[in-house]
Amino acid sequence: MKQLRTLAALALVLTTAACNKKAPTTPNYADAINSFYQAHPACLWHEDKRFPIQASPDDAKAQNLDALVDQGLLTRTVTEKKIIIVSKRENNYDLSDKGRSAWTADPNQPGYGNFCYGHRKVASIDSNSPTSDQPGATVTVNYHYTLTGLPDWASAAETQTAFPQLRASATPQPATATLTNTTNGWQVSSASGTSNPATSVDGKIVQ
Repeated sequence: MKQLRTLAALALVLTTAACNKKAPTTPNYADAINSFYQAHPACLWHEDKRFPIQASPDDAKAQNLDALVDQGLLTRTVTEKKIIIVSKRENNYDLSDKGRSAWTADPNQPGYGNFCYGHRKVASIDSNSPTSDQPGATVTVNYHYTLTGLPDWASAAETQTAFPQLRASATPQPATATLTNTTNGWQVSSASGTSNPATSVDGKIVQ
């Protein structure tokens, strides 16, 4: 009977610890990072774009955009622009119907947006700095992640050649995040691979 009470007490302790989001544990760190990246997808460009876009056929930018034309995300038309007596060909790129459905609009810049292609998911927590379960405590977490939810166009050879960061989706990649203990548990306060401080969940993490 005493042994049963001991086992019941131990189970209660373990259950309480498992439900305590403020505890400095690797599962809580992983949950915090995963939750953060669910709201911050990985996207093609560091800065959001506005279409239509013009580019010379010889421009490297045109080659990258042509890869998105091949995947049906963009349309391409060719025009000739006269500069004094010289004619210059120029490609005009715009969103296709398929592209508009895959487009992530920037709520802070009307008309701007990005092609986002997946979310980070923690594959392993490799190490973390010492910390506590006190409010305001911080911890630096080193981890590996994979990308989930990749659309077909992000897996195509043409787009992976034009945008090499897409190749990183094939194997776990290293990253670092700083987490802060809040009243709602651990939350990401800054993370590697971000273009701006991770102070809220209304932005996007880009590659």
